[in-house]
Amino acid sequence: MANKKFLELVRNRRSIYGLDSSSPISDEVIVELISSIQREAPSAFNCQSQRVVLLFGARHQQLWNIVKDALRKIVPATQFKPTEDKIDSFAAGRGTLLFFDDTEVTTDLGNEYPTYRANFPIWAEQSNGMLQFAIWCQLAEVGLGASLQHYSNLIEAEVTKAFDLPSSWRLIAQMPFGGITAAPRAKDYLPMAERLRIFH
Repeated sequence: MANKKFLELVRNRRSIYGLDSSSPISDEVIVELISSIQREAPSAFNCQSQRVVLLFGARHQQLWNIVKDALRKIVPATQFKPTEDKIDSFAAGRGTLLFFDDTEVTTDLGNEYPTYRANFPIWAEQSNGMLQFAIWCQLAEVGLGASLQHYSNLIEAEVTKAFDLPSSWRLIAQMPFGGITAAPRAKDYLPMAERLRIFH
């Protein structure tokens, strides 16, 4: 029988875009939750190549200013206001999680196991996705809203420089989180018959 508590956690995880800087728990407890989940998250060959940067306060704001500056270069000025409003909604949150893969670890595994070399970057993405999902569910459980964003190709070099990160860390996703100011939109579901096939 399915674990109802786990299913409830999965159902409660939604993309929340209405955020503010409040939090039902302290920053210290947030750090403890993130580190506990990261410690237990699965990875290929238990390589633990997932890396996380947790930003609060001015550093959280700095990240979204980097994103805004990058977008300003590619979005026409006459159309920039909706983009700016979207980025400001992320910046309004309590903090941001940055998810990375340490490519040095992933590359070393490929060299050690050449038969699977092409698979390790794929497995690294999958491992990172599992970590993101687990953290997202836990944030929802404690009453924090979050969403997953992907500006990596636009900001990776600047983020690496701004936060003095190793060059081997490849930026995968950004997760702004905070107090919830607006409920998520209704979620549509495809028929399970189109998504699940069962054979006996």
